[in-house]
Amino acid sequence: MGEQQKEMSFLGHLEELRWHLVRSAAAIFIMTIIFFVFAEQVYNHFLLAHIKSDFITYRLFCDFFNFFGMDSAFCNVNFDDKKLQSIKVTSQLMNSIWSSFILGIIVSFPYILWEIWRFVSPGLTAHEIKRSRGFIFIASLLFFIGVFFSFYVIAPISIQFLYNYQITDAIQNSFTLESHIGLVTNMLLGVSILFELPVLIYFLTKIGLITPEFLKKYRKHALVVVLIVAAIITPPDVASQVIVAIPILILYEISIKVSRRVIKKQQKDAK
Repeated sequence: MGEQQKEMSFLGHLEELRWHLVRSAAAIFIMTIIFFVFAEQVYNHFLLAHIKSDFITYRLFCDFFNFFGMDSAFCNVNFDDKKLQSIKVTSQLMNSIWSSFILGIIVSFPYILWEIWRFVSPGLTAHEIKRSRGFIFIASLLFFIGVFFSFYVIAPISIQFLYNYQITDAIQNSFTLESHIGLVTNMLLGVSILFELPVLIYFLTKIGLITPEFLKKYRKHALVVVLIVAAIITPPDVASQVIVAIPILILYEISIKVSRRVIKKQQKDAK
């Protein structure tokens, strides 16, 4: 009888998880439809915004570097002769569907977190629920800070550099729609997930896989990795690399403090 009740409980949890997943998928689907319906506005004002010479980041970076007396390529940004190529009959349709789906995931992120929270919270104690009440807000805030940083900093820096990089005059750059939109959407989603590092470290510390001592021990290694990544995705000048690297290093330091705080709390509770 006990095994049957246990099995029913397990099946009940599976059914509950299924409905959480269904509602999350429905939210993504609805947002995908909305973005697809307004695809022209989304492309003109968002996904293709970085190949406009008057994009706000280029002007701000130019003014910033000029203020310190530094020359900057952002003062001479010119995309007038850059046209994206759509070389397949279905390219524009499939690209608009895919980009709408990625943007649907991004916008639905807080709701997806809420559904995860609703599934997990019944198994937590009242004290644990109270302590983790701000989880959705903090995780969503970090995620959208990542979206903002990616859209206004990393994407324009990378696109300005990649569009103007040329090995030799014998090679002409002619980029496809898929490559440009793929670059932008992958950055938006990837960097936003990267900004969840403090949340990830929090849970890894809770289950004993990460300690603040481990993070501090490999701080120098993390610095090298961050600088390498910054050098890859930015133009070959120190200022741009620093702009990208600093927020990521700040996130790493925050993660160390988060991990230390979790350990202290666990030690206090154990007494």
